[in-house]
Amino acid sequence: MAERYLLVSEDVCPAIFGKVVQAKKLLTLYKDKTQTEILNEVGISRSAFYKYKDKVFVYDRLPHSKVVSLYFVVEDFSGILHAIIGEIAKSKGNILTINQNVPQNGIADVIISIDTECMIENVDAVLKRISEINGVRRSEILNREME
Repeated sequence: MAERYLLVSEDVCPAIFGKVVQAKKLLTLYKDKTQTEILNEVGISRSAFYKYKDKVFVYDRLPHSKVVSLYFVVEDFSGILHAIIGEIAKSKGNILTINQNVPQNGIADVIISIDTECMIENVDAVLKRISEINGVRRSEILNREME
């Protein structure tokens, strides 16, 4: 029989599920701590952790976030991608993916997908600043994921 998955609010789940999720997160954050230390800190046993660790996950995609994919044609020189990313970071855009093709004839295509939920200015203003960066030959919004 195939596994079935349910999306359930944490407030109706047993407390152990939240502790397992917390332990999994801490294990990825703190490489200097042992699993035993983290499980003790969270307050669960090893057996409980192993029972649920591969069955309990967090669904952290917020329904009100918006993803925008930006497309650029850039000249191939050191630092240009850094400059583009810097402009996105200044506006508090959360970069989700970066895809840069291998440059041909000194030109590369770049697609950057960003989550705009926490941005402090609109995407069009950021795109305008990026288009003014030396070496950016083309910049446009490829697509927008609507709310």
